[in-house]
Amino acid sequence: MTDTLKAAACSEVDRQAAALVALSRRIHATPELRFEEKQASAWLAEYLLALGFEVEHPAYGLDTAFAATAGSGRPRVALLCEYDALPEIGHACGHNVIAAAGAGAAAGLAVVLEQLGGSVRVLGTPAEEGGGGKVIMARGGAFEDVDVAMMIHPSGVDLLEIDALAITSLHVEYRGRAAHAAAAPQHGINALDALVTAYNSIAQLRQHIAPGERIHGIITDGGQAPNIVPERAAGVFYVRSPSRAGLDALEKRVLECFRAGALATGAKLTVNKTGEDYEDLQTNQPLAALYAANLEKLGRAIGVAGKITGSTDMGNVSHLVPSIHPMLRIAPPDVPLHTQEFCRWAASEEADRGVLDGAKAMAMTAIDYLSDPALQQAVRVAFEATCTGRGAGGEGRGE
Repeated sequence: MTDTLKAAACSEVDRQAAALVALSRRIHATPELRFEEKQASAWLAEYLLALGFEVEHPAYGLDTAFAATAGSGRPRVALLCEYDALPEIGHACGHNVIAAAGAGAAAGLAVVLEQLGGSVRVLGTPAEEGGGGKVIMARGGAFEDVDVAMMIHPSGVDLLEIDALAITSLHVEYRGRAAHAAAAPQHGINALDALVTAYNSIAQLRQHIAPGERIHGIITDGGQAPNIVPERAAGVFYVRSPSRAGLDALEKRVLECFRAGALATGAKLTVNKTGEDYEDLQTNQPLAALYAANLEKLGRAIGVAGKITGSTDMGNVSHLVPSIHPMLRIAPPDVPLHTQEFCRWAASEEADRGVLDGAKAMAMTAIDYLSDPALQQAVRVAFEATCTGRGAGGEGRGE
């Protein structure tokens, strides 16, 4: 029976192809930054409403989030759509493809749900690029009645998973005392010196961190004029580690570097979280294996070489429900994400094909899951071996 249902779902995706490609291209041509995705979220909500989904928009306390549900009861599969763009370089992460593929998978599933039982929920998740939309939605209960969650992410290769690192973002500020740098430097406390001392300390720390860990940052305020001792300096730093425990330990070491700058100069230090912490990604292997098999039916093969490292708030979701976040090829393998070149590929014919293949692969995987109680149990067992329940996050810490 599943082969018949899969064929019907894929036929529906093909029937919706023109609308899905147009949706992807429209979002790409109208890039909106995190928490500002008013048009993209409205277009997706309207599309799903026209398919017969029950749509809540806005949802979970976010103006640009939505939830669209078809079918009833459990098990419930969540399809996640991202649609925020990046400053200056637009959809250089291809979130337009993610959004349209998620909507397409929903369209395919909607025509077979009555025979399958259970339900599908499409979650529009704003602000993946640093805003942590999924974390905020999780705190609002978005995943409390969800059994599995899935999405695809465009890239230059077909991969089952990425090395998604846990990450925290820190805003650091030093306050010193202004003085004339030539006439009375002895009266000043140089906030920029404090930040440069911390920056150099972090550079030295990088020699002694674990493989896979990352620390990177920028100075956003270094003073106003060369002849004035800077009374304020500020920067933003990302700290990443393959695990939450590793992140917590590394963050403490970075905070000591910040304190060193304050101690060396006498400047006052303030450190605050910016946005939500992202967890490492725990790929559900039984669910991923199904996705890989279904992708092969579409003429694609999961790559055995290649590695992509980054961070995503889908990591938080993966600690709450069984999840997959495979990468789908829409560009040559040498074109990196977050570049102008990848942005161009995200509106190419290859990206259009990615929308349809991603939609079909997710729809077929959801059909496998919804139709097989033994598989549902296997997915749950694998999840319980890795889940921590941390995905909803907590309050940011200040210092």
